[in-house]
Amino acid sequence: MRVRGRFFGRLGGDRGRGGPAGARACRRYGPVVLCSALVFGWAGWQVTVRGAVRGFDERLGREVAAGGVPGPLAQFFADLGNTVVALPVLVAVAGWVWWRLRRGTGDGPGGTDGPGDGVRAWLPPVAALGTLAAVPALVVPFKVWLDRPGPPRMAGVHEGFFPSGHGATAAVAYGLVALLLIRAYAVRHGRRTVRRRGTAAAPAARVVAAGAGLLNVGVGLGLVRQGYHWPLDVLGGWCLAGVLLPLWCVVCERWGMRTGGGDPEPTDRPDMP
Repeated sequence: MRVRGRFFGRLGGDRGRGGPAGARACRRYGPVVLCSALVFGWAGWQVTVRGAVRGFDERLGREVAAGGVPGPLAQFFADLGNTVVALPVLVAVAGWVWWRLRRGTGDGPGGTDGPGDGVRAWLPPVAALGTLAAVPALVVPFKVWLDRPGPPRMAGVHEGFFPSGHGATAAVAYGLVALLLIRAYAVRHGRRTVRRRGTAAAPAARVVAAGAGLLNVGVGLGLVRQGYHWPLDVLGGWCLAGVLLPLWCVVCERWGMRTGGGDPEPTDRPDMP
């Protein structure tokens, strides 16, 4: 009996059955992209028309800024959304994942049956860097167009605070770090580690994903606590990540495997040879 592939298992490059990989990936991630785009549009509309949500957002932002979160801790997390911090982290992880996937190709007898056999090792890291580069290309036009004033601390600095560039950078960069690590682990162990309830990639993927999520919550809270952004600005940045990260997944699932490559589907037999 075969276990149906799940979200994190698919990130390992499993092509599976039931149609082209690109079409399946679009169906899988399409709702996430659509939902993120709708929430982004709703938040931007509230910012533009100065709706009730914007008023509540600014009141909440002032309360958080005056709250009890220690300033140094909040500043530490806010700085993690800076490109000079997030980009080197992503570059380092992307390089390691490329080396890991490339090393995994041809591990088996005769160099043809390794865990990474059939994987385009260069594609996930290159696509990750391209995805992060798309963040300012999306953030800057929206900031100029919506021209939202920032919190009192940022008065006179510049206009245009929606969406948060730091929030989007952190969500995309550390989200990609998590996805790259999950993909590398799944590809490397897909042929080796088979357990009664599927591969060992699933528990590790949940831990990595939860860590990335908590890190981004800390970044968002730090940005609001330090008076750099309103909460809706951070939400807008997260929504952009909700569009870009699924697109990275689609690209990797559609073109990440060479013809005839791919990992076998896990089974529920613990003694599989």
